[in-house]
Amino acid sequence: MSGSNERHLDAFWMPFTANRWYRNAPRLITEASGVRYRDEAGRELFDFASGLWCVNAGHCHPRIVAAIQEQAGKLDYAMSFQLGHPEVFRLAERLAELAPPGLDRVFFCNSGSESVDTALKIALAWHRQRGHAGRNRLIGRVRGYHGVGFGGISVGGIGNNRRQYPVQLPGTDHLPHTHAPAQMGFSRGQPEWGAHLADALDDLVALHGPETIAAVIVEPVAGSAGVLVPPVGYLERLRERCTAHGILLIFDEVITAFGRIGHLFGSQRFDVVPDIICCAKGLTNGAVPMGAVLVRRELFDDFMEGPELAIELAHGYTYSGHPLATAAAHATLDVYAEEGLFTHARGLEQQFEDRLHGLKQRAAITDIRNIGLMGALDLEPVPGEPSRRGITLFEQAFEAGLVVRTAGDTLALCPPLVTQPDELDMMFDRLEQALIALP
Repeated sequence: MSGSNERHLDAFWMPFTANRWYRNAPRLITEASGVRYRDEAGRELFDFASGLWCVNAGHCHPRIVAAIQEQAGKLDYAMSFQLGHPEVFRLAERLAELAPPGLDRVFFCNSGSESVDTALKIALAWHRQRGHAGRNRLIGRVRGYHGVGFGGISVGGIGNNRRQYPVQLPGTDHLPHTHAPAQMGFSRGQPEWGAHLADALDDLVALHGPETIAAVIVEPVAGSAGVLVPPVGYLERLRERCTAHGILLIFDEVITAFGRIGHLFGSQRFDVVPDIICCAKGLTNGAVPMGAVLVRRELFDDFMEGPELAIELAHGYTYSGHPLATAAAHATLDVYAEEGLFTHARGLEQQFEDRLHGLKQRAAITDIRNIGLMGALDLEPVPGEPSRRGITLFEQAFEAGLVVRTAGDTLALCPPLVTQPDELDMMFDRLEQALIALP
């Protein structure tokens, strides 16, 4: 590659990427359509990561593209501070109608990270609003991922995401994670073992006092940690314990919302209703950044007191409810409904599960797990070189015509919801080629 191109590549500090490794062999995507990418050499690659858990309706969906183009020529921006535009109010109404019962107040932001920090701030402010200012402790979970804001990394439980930042929110603590390979290895769907792990909240309550804890935040299915599926009864028990102790329960559904596990919200699949839901990614099919926080009406109503001209929540973003993002979200919701993508995704689940677990006999695989159209496999690490086998598999998959998502020595798979059965088989066929070539 020429020096000019090298300088061009050097300017971009890439996120969550080993930058020096990448520049040794750059991989540049130039086009996308449906479930396929095309790189700068014109090679076709299947997208087995749905962008980054976000392109559920497939790339460059004509309905979504047209909506963004039309909106850009009509209203490019309108602030949400003391102003509004009609479509963002209509979008909030649509989400409220689709959400689990009672979660019918919506705050818009720009990403999953922002939705988490928004939810945490709402939880803290709500307790203070009710005269419980001592409830300022936030509980996350080991191996949880809640974005990259200081709130998110404080309640998050992935060590590598926290170590470089010694200053985090005080007063956070963590529940244990739910992954126990000895009891649930190679599980299909929800493991039968592990509901009792939710009772660890009682230990934290006993340690800190219930009067100090504002909220518990968990992913219904931990995505970035490698698809850690909740045991049968775990989320139900966690809901019960939060209610018993007067603690708000926040579901981080940035990944699980919008059909990833066959329903609009993961909480609907598990039939567990939290007090707050964070979402993003699939809300706009990844086409324009947008996040949202859905809040129980009772929480919202408690803020609507005091002087009429007082700002009830001192929080917001320049791009909250951005017109282009709003247009993309409306079009995306239309596509989900009109094309029956959640039903289609449920119809793919068994094929996805069977093909995924069919990899069990491949060398170096130590565990496989799945739910909905989310799956993961763990690779045995190369001694003394953690992440080496994972990154090698990423490289081999790319050479086989497949884009996958690896984190350490774990491979996470999430095909777009529009994937057809034959395309899903081709994705797994290429993954098998990559695994065969794995040292």
